[in-house]
Amino acid sequence: MKKEIQLHKQKVEYTLKVSKRAKRMRLAIYCDGSFVVTAPQYVSESIIEQFIVQKSQWVIDKLEYFKKFSGQVAIKGAKKDYIKYKQQALTLALARIEHFNKFYGLKVNRVNIKNQKTRWGSCSKKGNLNFNYKIVLLPQRLADYIIVHELCHLKEFNHGPKFWNLVSQTIPDYLEIRKELKENMVSV
Repeated sequence: MKKEIQLHKQKVEYTLKVSKRAKRMRLAIYCDGSFVVTAPQYVSESIIEQFIVQKSQWVIDKLEYFKKFSGQVAIKGAKKDYIKYKQQALTLALARIEHFNKFYGLKVNRVNIKNQKTRWGSCSKKGNLNFNYKIVLLPQRLADYIIVHELCHLKEFNHGPKFWNLVSQTIPDYLEIRKELKENMVSV
């Protein structure tokens, strides 16, 4: 449901999603400037609004950040943009997997390019790697991190110390890159 809240003397619109599966509140600001708040069923609207107000500086900063890119990139993930970039993204993913897998030597089953709103990539237990088509629109170092992240899940299907040690072997500045992705975009 569409809502509005006053933050730093500005009216800010957001979409409130109440979810049976949500265990905590979550704020998400997408590249298209849309602001979505997800909350568990048992949380009252006043608590939700207090939470937004506590995070108001972050919300304003992110909304301002994404205004800079308005109209520049295929942000909303329209089907035509997905079709336009899908092959380029697949070519990039395959080339970078081949490059990094010379080091790792892991068995990759299939590589798929998807049109996802909130994820850059995923790895299945069957050894399939999935990437958001928008990786082709990212700077190379960010795309490389996402590709290596998913590739390393083929060996360590978790985010434990062994996993991060694997990632750091080819992406030593992964902490910096993760922070950049979290602050400015969607998390991996």
